Amino acid sequence: MTSRGTKYWDSGAIPLIGPDILGDIIGSLADIAIVISATGKILSVLPNPSRRAYADLKNWDKRDVREVLSAESIPKFERALAEYLDAGAVSRAVELNHYDNERKWQFPINYTFNKIGPDNTILMLGRDMQPVAELQQQLVKAQIALEKDYESHREYDTRFQVLLGHTTDAIIFMSASDGRITELNSAAARLLGKKRDALQNTSLAQELKGLSRPDLMDRLFSTAQTDGNDGFEIEVAQSGDHLRISPSLFRAAGERMFLCRLTPFSGKPARDDDYTRNLIALCENGSDGIVMTDGTGAITSANEAFLNLVDATDGRSLRSRQMSDFLSRGNVDQKVLMDHASRVGSMRLYTTRLIGEYGGQRPVTISATLLSNGHAPCFAFVFRDAQVSETPLPAGLPTTDDDARPIMELVGSATLKEIVSQTTDVVEKMCIETAIQLTNNNRVAAADMLGLSRQSLYVKLRKYGMLAKES
Repeated sequence: MTSRGTKYWDSGAIPLIGPDILGDIIGSLADIAIVISATGKILSVLPNPSRRAYADLKNWDKRDVREVLSAESIPKFERALAEYLDAGAVSRAVELNHYDNERKWQFPINYTFNKIGPDNTILMLGRDMQPVAELQQQLVKAQIALEKDYESHREYDTRFQVLLGHTTDAIIFMSASDGRITELNSAAARLLGKKRDALQNTSLAQELKGLSRPDLMDRLFSTAQTDGNDGFEIEVAQSGDHLRISPSLFRAAGERMFLCRLTPFSGKPARDDDYTRNLIALCENGSDGIVMTDGTGAITSANEAFLNLVDATDGRSLRSRQMSDFLSRGNVDQKVLMDHASRVGSMRLYTTRLIGEYGGQRPVTISATLLSNGHAPCFAFVFRDAQVSETPLPAGLPTTDDDARPIMELVGSATLKEIVSQTTDVVEKMCIETAIQLTNNNRVAAADMLGLSRQSLYVKLRKYGMLAKES
């Protein structure tokens, strides 16, 4: 009750407030309170005492408010001031950005315009928008991060789909909880006898004959956790074809999944006799380097002897690398070996130099053999270190008369220079003929193999009358 016997807040009235405490009340209600004239001159600044960042704004007194606003906020302030002077009030709050020239920082304030005197004196009560601006920046950063994650997800999904579509292996991704196919490629759909879209999100067990879903899941789990996983036989319900399924168990996003590889079932049990075991032991422990490649020349496996020849750490680092990476003439050597082996089945005693991982070279002789595993052609290469054969022969090693007879017959009928020249021509002609034959009449490859330029090779072909013959 007031001294007059009335309530303080009757009919929307407020009690009388002493001038000495009015400023404190206004300062505590608003983050910043500014009293300005009708022209925009700052008459007083009342910062909130709890906001230390605004404690030193007393230097704004007697300045034009436009001097402490950023360039884009000045037009907004002038529109709000003109609206207040015309209508006596501003319809809505105005957000202005203050700029401090001394400290070179700015902060946003949301102002309301209030009339406090008959001389158009205006009280601007401001609320700090910095927390809101910081929250908006965090939201923008979070949105940008989400967009980047989404783009990254789309990129990886595209790569996965391209890889799945172009691989020749029949691949199925299947949920380990319910046995449903989550993803598969066209090769797997062809083996199951249906279209890819028709198999998505369906149970694999219903596409097979003689296996219920629980039985299929039990066999997949037991096979995936067995060492030396060779898979097991399944029968396609629609076509009756027998396939081998090889499962691998993994976890993604907290859910266990099966990666299943399908291959046609040959029905031939793997050999486990002495011959097979001895052959495997020879490949692993033999002194000659052995390398297996696919039809393109990409390495699929290599034994320990080859790793020693090229100074490689382990076989995994060589997988999918081209055989030509380790040959001195690169693709020329690889093409000659593979083309010759493809035509006649094998090639023996091809001489070149092997390049190691650290650039070292050593002479080797290579034998190449074309193999067939029932699906795609592959090649086996055997490397033998030829450094021993390049060492000088011991003194006094006997030679047969048959080896020396053609040269001995020239003695007396020609000078030593002529004998050496004729012998050199014969050897040179034999080397050119061999290179032309090995490269299947590829002049560029033959010149590279012999270390000659293409022009020099044509000169020597013309010299020995081989140009017309070869063409």
